[in-house]
Amino acid sequence: MNFENLEVWKRSARLSADIYKATADLKDYGFRDQLTRSGLSVPSNIAEGMTRESDKEKRRFLDIAYSSLAEVRTQIYIGVDISYIDNRTGLSWIEETKQLSAMLTSLKRKF
Repeated sequence: MNFENLEVWKRSARLSADIYKATADLKDYGFRDQLTRSGLSVPSNIAEGMTRESDKEKRRFLDIAYSSLAEVRTQIYIGVDISYIDNRTGLSWIEETKQLSAMLTSLKRKF
């Protein structure tokens, strides 16, 4: 299965890029680094998992991506609360992480 054809990979990569762009001027480097790293982890682990041979390994990397989504969502909630992230943007990203989580759950069931 080519990861580049997976909608969950495409959307998570887009979310990661959006997070990088929206936080580029944020002066709290620790927060920005943590948020961008966890966001980047999602499509990266999907890609890595889909290139693995065994179903067990595929599931393991999809589990990591799923956990990274929970981390991203948590950081977005905090970023909105401390006014680092615009409320509307944050709510949109939170909804996207929820949809991506459901998509990953569905994908994991295939392996």
